[in-house]
Amino acid sequence: MTAPTDRMPPPPFDPELDAALEALREFISPSMTLDMISAIRTGRAALRPSDDDLRRGGAVEFTERAVPGPEGAPDVSLLVCRPAGTTGLLPAVYFMHGGGMILGDNRSGIEMVLDWVQELGVVAVSVEYRLAPEHPHPAPVEDCYAGLVWTAEHAAELGIDPERIIVAGVSAGGGLAAAVALMARDRGGPELAGQMLVCPMLDDRNETPSSHQMAGLGVWDRTSNETGWSALLGDARGGPDVSPYAAPARAEDLSGLPPAFIDVGSAETFRDEDVAYATRIWQAGGRAELHVWPGGFHGFDQFAPHAALSQEARAARVRWLRRMLGD
Repeated sequence: MTAPTDRMPPPPFDPELDAALEALREFISPSMTLDMISAIRTGRAALRPSDDDLRRGGAVEFTERAVPGPEGAPDVSLLVCRPAGTTGLLPAVYFMHGGGMILGDNRSGIEMVLDWVQELGVVAVSVEYRLAPEHPHPAPVEDCYAGLVWTAEHAAELGIDPERIIVAGVSAGGGLAAAVALMARDRGGPELAGQMLVCPMLDDRNETPSSHQMAGLGVWDRTSNETGWSALLGDARGGPDVSPYAAPARAEDLSGLPPAFIDVGSAETFRDEDVAYATRIWQAGGRAELHVWPGGFHGFDQFAPHAALSQEARAARVRWLRRMLGD
């Protein structure tokens, strides 16, 4: 699916989000290149949630566990968050953070997940995977899968109901969540209750109409996308031999997957690949709930959580989780 030579006009941003984006432009460029990674990592480290942030005034208990990684690789760090004072087996969300495969750690994006811990009474397990370009594919996804397998095998120890585990992720983490669901299917791994893919990064080819429409606009544009995928895949990016465990849009068979929730903004790079992924799940006989939020830029609800569209998006995710987990 290649865009015409003459660039199509981009869809408009939601007015409330556009105002928030205008304020963000001083700090966030839509286009990221490889030489910017180090400085951005340093800047983001100062914003890392503290232990007190995680505790939410005593409402959440957390532990950090180092668990075996893939064979021959370092241990994987898991951040395990649980509603304070609860006992018994609770449903779980196994979470993979965003950051374009090149940024972040297991506390990135945790605020939304902590909301689920408090509102839904779930255990959240956030995995810290190795980042590209220092650790290209398959390191990130294999770290995520190793952490999931350990979590499922130690569910009783963690107070988790092994039959109610959902994988979830945002952006690059959404792509990793989709890949982990494929791995679990193909390797006979943990049975998953669902997969929540929030604005997932799925297709290394970077040639959809939306990737062209949003060039130079919003958050994480076509240039940033090329940077992230090239860091992960090197010269293989966009070529014929990319694994579906790196770029789930490459999977030929999307049958037999757990129910999916996919959401994306209409004004972002990933719109068309995410809509296509949901469509292909339906065509394979699967279950998918798709939301395309009108005027949403990439990660809009994280950057502007109080905007009306952000509140609607977050509420839709909670409703789906509640249905899937049987609350």
